[in-house]
Amino acid sequence: MANEDLHQQLANMRKSFLDEELLDEQFIQLEELEAEGSPNFVEEVFTLYFRDSTKTLESIGQMLEKTPVEFDKVDRALHMLKGNSASVGANKVMNEVIRMRDLIEEKNLESCNATYEQLKKDHDELKEKMEAFLQLQKQVKAAEKPPQGDDQEPVSGTESS
Repeated sequence: MANEDLHQQLANMRKSFLDEELLDEQFIQLEELEAEGSPNFVEEVFTLYFRDSTKTLESIGQMLEKTPVEFDKVDRALHMLKGNSASVGANKVMNEVIRMRDLIEEKNLESCNATYEQLKKDHDELKEKMEAFLQLQKQVKAAEKPPQGDDQEPVSGTESS
């Protein structure tokens, strides 16, 4: 029964990610790859995504602080972040990146800075929610595992008395 509750919580979280457009169908495809025999695939992909995207965001922030701003370098970093975000289904982050790239093209530094702040918030929100999701997913997997020792051969003669 508790396992059913965990599954329902996980399903509700997944649905909220999609309803809020935090994630898109690419995320569902990643989950399907995990279901096909790569345990922890989604966790590994998001661990790499957050490691790389956090560094990229920090780099973008540093570039925006320099005078003069080298918009072409910022755009290249944003382009990479857009691709990485699309590959994991990070829809909200990707949409903010697209918005910021448009502003970079206009060389609108004030709007770029404001959009950058929103981008960081969206990224942090995704990271926080994904960490909670992955933690819940681990609980579901742990609840599905047989208790330790059940996979061993029964020892004969231990029940006779």
